[in-house]
Amino acid sequence: MADKKYIWHLIAASEAELFLNTNNMSVVEVKGKKICVGKFDNALFGFAYKCPHASGIMADGYIDALGNVVCPLHRYKFSIKSGRNTSGEGYYLKTYPIEQREEGLFVGLPDQGLFGLW
Repeated sequence: MADKKYIWHLIAASEAELFLNTNNMSVVEVKGKKICVGKFDNALFGFAYKCPHASGIMADGYIDALGNVVCPLHRYKFSIKSGRNTSGEGYYLKTYPIEQREEGLFVGLPDQGLFGLW
């Protein structure tokens, strides 16, 4: 991801603000787009709100012991780090970088240029 340019957006003042539930996942909205934020091994990861297979809400699923985000509809699994499908169906879950800064937590959205859509 180092070769891509991102526009960084504040999503929370602190980690505690994001994870009020027990499944270590939260939903934030940035520029009208919903993004899931998950916590695994004391690290934060951003990924798509909906499963690429059948649009299940990923935050309604769970993160397994291996660090896979599991869709609540059909149990498709995706690496929380890379978005790669790990249960063999061939789908890919879009991921977003998360950074902890002095001002709070930020998510990086791809810079699509002046006329790009995202």
